Amino acid sequence: MSTQPRSRSAAPAKGAKKTAAPRKSAKRDARSIERAKRFAATRTQDGTAKSAPTAAAKRPNRNAPQRDTRPNVDPRAREERPNFESRKRDERPKSFEPRKKDERPNFEPRKREKFVPGRKPQSAGYGRDERPAPRADKPFHKSPRHQEIQDFGANDTYIANEVIAADAPTKSWSELGLPDELIQVLTGQGIKAPFPIQSATLPDALAGRDILGRGQTGSGKTLAFGLALLTNLKGKQAKPHKPLALILTPTRELAQQIDEVLTPLARAVRHESIVIAGGMSYAKQITAMRKATAILVATPGRLIDLLNRGEVQLDNLEITVLDEADQMADMGFLPVVKEILDQAKPDGQRLLFSATLDRGVDSLVRKYLNDPKTHSLQNDRASVSTMEHYVLVVHPSDKDEVTNQIAARDGKTILFVKTQRGADRLADRLASVGVPVGALHGGKSQAVRTRTLALFKSLPNAALVATDVAARGIHVDGISLVVHVDAPTDHKDYLHRAGRTARAGEEGTVVTLATTKQQKAVGGLTARAGVTPKFVGVRPLADELVSITGSQEPSGVAYVQPVVEVRSFKRSRPNSNQRRQRSR
Repeated sequence: MSTQPRSRSAAPAKGAKKTAAPRKSAKRDARSIERAKRFAATRTQDGTAKSAPTAAAKRPNRNAPQRDTRPNVDPRAREERPNFESRKRDERPKSFEPRKKDERPNFEPRKREKFVPGRKPQSAGYGRDERPAPRADKPFHKSPRHQEIQDFGANDTYIANEVIAADAPTKSWSELGLPDELIQVLTGQGIKAPFPIQSATLPDALAGRDILGRGQTGSGKTLAFGLALLTNLKGKQAKPHKPLALILTPTRELAQQIDEVLTPLARAVRHESIVIAGGMSYAKQITAMRKATAILVATPGRLIDLLNRGEVQLDNLEITVLDEADQMADMGFLPVVKEILDQAKPDGQRLLFSATLDRGVDSLVRKYLNDPKTHSLQNDRASVSTMEHYVLVVHPSDKDEVTNQIAARDGKTILFVKTQRGADRLADRLASVGVPVGALHGGKSQAVRTRTLALFKSLPNAALVATDVAARGIHVDGISLVVHVDAPTDHKDYLHRAGRTARAGEEGTVVTLATTKQQKAVGGLTARAGVTPKFVGVRPLADELVSITGSQEPSGVAYVQPVVEVRSFKRSRPNSNQRRQRSR
């Protein structure tokens, strides 16, 4: 039998047992020896197991918490802390002061006593009127801010130094010191004698003093400051972009109304006025400023825009008039108004006229008016003797029919609602039953608003549905009835709405439509306005309704507003036959 070694490439014989590689067997033997040594270490010399393994022989446990190896750590320190739970309350250290349940130390809750008027509180503390007086060595001084700003709320009687009686005797125009040119224009318009507010304010205004005037709507405030302004500007010439007088108003309609009143008077003293308001052409306003127009009737927003453009400069401004200043404050124009007044001439004359003077107007008075002379025709309550007030209590299902019959009456009627959408809906309904009507509110463009107002003025029998945008400054002759279809929430809005009738001594009627549930709210509103209306329950075409408002059944033929033809200045392009034939 041959003993030669087999080559590596030779395959093993079938049925032969496989043997492990030399390296693997060596590793296996080494592991066995190591296990044997570890086992021997756990045995004593006599072969029994040791009681406890040594720290070196114990395998480490990664999940077990590690010991604190920091220096100077005494594990018995925790046991030496004072145990307050085991001690009695009087054995605690004096320095320890536990907190109460409300987490506030040294708090002793006291039972609150019910306040009874006229009885002094029994517990300790200060009562309502028992605060200690200030120390004499440290008196209390208010800051300048607290001294300047003071809110008087709706009570504006604090500024009325001179109250003018409604029936006070008036002087003639010549006795007040107006020039002959203005007197001739006033006489031609049928205004032969001044109203009480004009007789009271004109002497001081012509003398150059600052005026603080208050009068009800329709009392003649526009002529009061307009005549003083034109008289003081007579003989003076303005420079381009630098006007001499400024009249600030809250709305475009009021600005246009003032401009219509002042235009014939201003031309009599050789001056011109221009309306500076939003929704109107910039080109016309800028051209007027370049032509040295002396009088600006402006709204705050557009005026600030032209000031920023440099088209208007207020360096030579001699007279500034704020009309309806309380409404400008309510509309948020007060910061803009202050910015405009800061750019005006510091020593100029300031005239402030409004139906009410309260809220933020007080800050304007204290900062910008120099020792003003105050004149008040009356406070913010109605006292027009030629105006009658009624509250017509109707059933909710009859309100629309009653409104249609009132609007169809003979004469001019203005109906006030709360919202723009409500104005459009009411105008469409009235037009569908045959009432000549138009809608006026802030959602209309300036061209539509001007056209609607002009049509209402031209028609003898017409109705105008408006929101509070027309409650101030809109003067239309011949309005004999004002209807509050939606009662206002503020008594001042009621007064301004009602002021569209009974103007300049004319007679008028104010009617408020209310349901049975609204009687109490309307009664409180009229009481705050100083009005005592008559509450009358009415039905459609009832005798009381006809006698109070003159209502009648509408025609039923739908009213179509006439279409105004807009003239276009753009030249149309000629066709082929109109073109000039060039010579060849």
